[in-house]
Amino acid sequence: MLTPVRKQSVSDAVFAQLRDQIVSGELSAGSPLPAERVLCEALGVNRGSVREALSRLQQSRLVSIRHGGTSQVLDYRHSAGLDLLADLVVSPAGRLETGLVRGIIEMRSALAPDIARRAAERGAAAAPRLDAVVARMRAAAGDLLVLQELAAEYWSELVDAADNLAYRLAYNSLHATYDQCRALFTQVLADELGDVAGYAAVAAAVAAGDAERAARQARRLIERGERGVKQALALLDAPGRGMP
Repeated sequence: MLTPVRKQSVSDAVFAQLRDQIVSGELSAGSPLPAERVLCEALGVNRGSVREALSRLQQSRLVSIRHGGTSQVLDYRHSAGLDLLADLVVSPAGRLETGLVRGIIEMRSALAPDIARRAAERGAAAAPRLDAVVARMRAAAGDLLVLQELAAEYWSELVDAADNLAYRLAYNSLHATYDQCRALFTQVLADELGDVAGYAAVAAAVAAGDAERAARQARRLIERGERGVKQALALLDAPGRGMP
């Protein structure tokens, strides 16, 4: 499958190489990174690009930079945040990391009902905006690409209505990750995307301030997509199958 070529700065390329080596274990947790001079020579880049990449690695909590400029690799599983997900969902070889995607889907299914519950408790005023998105979904019935965009808009409105910054930031990270492979899941999410009545039911529960009904309806809706994605992932994991 061909994908658009992204322009990448030198520092981005350095960051990506070092990140991939840290995540793969080639640069093991607790080990020192090579000195800046060594990295410059090995990668054929200038010191400014290396320093910018190291700064991003530190911001991503993949390395710690000590006084004097020495850098140590961190155990990303214990230090990194959700923002790393978007970088990991596709391997350096271009393969979809099915185990990671499965975990993201499970996290989505766990969060969605509570987001709907909090929205019903705190954000009934958002109901007209949710209804407006549902109306556009009805008008787009059968057009999965449009429904996919509208579903993202719907959930963004619902997260705002939940009035929980932690959920908002988690949603941002999950959405950025989903964007890396959205084209792969348009069809497998068809059952969920096409359930306009399900989206309407969640919006109605939010409007009524019925938190438990909102959570229950959100769970029913999101489980439709979870089943489709997990079936697709099982096929990709089957011997002899998978992305090239």
